Amino acid sequence: MISLKDVYRIVAAIIPLYVAMILAYVSVKWLKLFTQDQCAGINKFVAKFSIPLLSFQVISKSNPYKMNLKLIGADVLQKVIALIMVAIFTKVRSNGQLNWIITGISLSTLPNTLILGIPLLKAIYGDEAHVLLAQIVALQSVIWYNLLLFLFELSNASEDHIIQSSEATTTIGNPEVREEAEEKEGTKSRNPGRRRKIIMILLTVGKKLLMNPNFHATVAGLAWASISFGCNVKLPKVVEDSITILSDGGLGMAMFSLGLFMASQASIVACGTRLMLLAMFLKFIVGPATMAAPSIAVGLKGVPFKISVIQAALPQGIVPFVFAKEYNVHPDILSTGIIIGLLVALPVALVYYLLLGL
Repeated sequence: MISLKDVYRIVAAIIPLYVAMILAYVSVKWLKLFTQDQCAGINKFVAKFSIPLLSFQVISKSNPYKMNLKLIGADVLQKVIALIMVAIFTKVRSNGQLNWIITGISLSTLPNTLILGIPLLKAIYGDEAHVLLAQIVALQSVIWYNLLLFLFELSNASEDHIIQSSEATTTIGNPEVREEAEEKEGTKSRNPGRRRKIIMILLTVGKKLLMNPNFHATVAGLAWASISFGCNVKLPKVVEDSITILSDGGLGMAMFSLGLFMASQASIVACGTRLMLLAMFLKFIVGPATMAAPSIAVGLKGVPFKISVIQAALPQGIVPFVFAKEYNVHPDILSTGIIIGLLVALPVALVYYLLLGL
């Protein structure tokens, strides 16, 4: 059974993060200390400097030669299981719309591991949690966020195709002419057109990755970790201290940025009560369940198993919301997932901690 000392240690590790978030919320919502332009500037600093440097620091200090392959396997299987479940549910309830699949995957499999997960689970399980979560952060940044970006681009291209098809149908008013044109052009250009679309999507995703500092920071972190642990070398102290100063402040700045985001929302529950409950179900029930099942299947046990499940129950990650806002794919649902998730993150984590400790 968890002791009061354990509870205090966990709360003491998390409360400072929430203090930064609450200060930002109060500063904008009630005190009006920051304008929208100033908030945008702070958010840009966090996205371009704080989070990338924090990612680099976390990943570069994780030994890539001692990866927990069972944890990685469970993480991959979780994404596959969640994709199948969400796709089936979406097919039944929403006619298989890709946007709903993307939203479901974002909510159930992409938690806020870097900003909230590492401080919380390190307070519970010690340095082992930091090592394991660094591996999950690397997978998120290098693989899962990029696949998510591909899905957003695919959805965007599909929407454009629907609009163009609708315009073409309107232009060709005669059904016989339309049918003849479709037969002539469709059989000749369907496959080449599809290939061109996929190539264009890949090129667009590639360009966005090249402009994403967090992607560069993750790759650089993995590269330096390979060199550092393989050759037993360290960064020059002046470089390491420079990164540490900015990355240490990055955690607080990231939470401050989340507080600014909360204050900018017209309503905490922007998507309505029904969708909020669905989002919470995906986040706090489906996410941990789809992580627990493959973790058991691959033989993950002990503390690594508990860490894998609890991190899956963390609040919604900020990156999927940024993508959703850019592509206008249910940003209201993901924003609600972030806000409500942050408000209940600590009690949810404690509940899972107690359940897994039995």
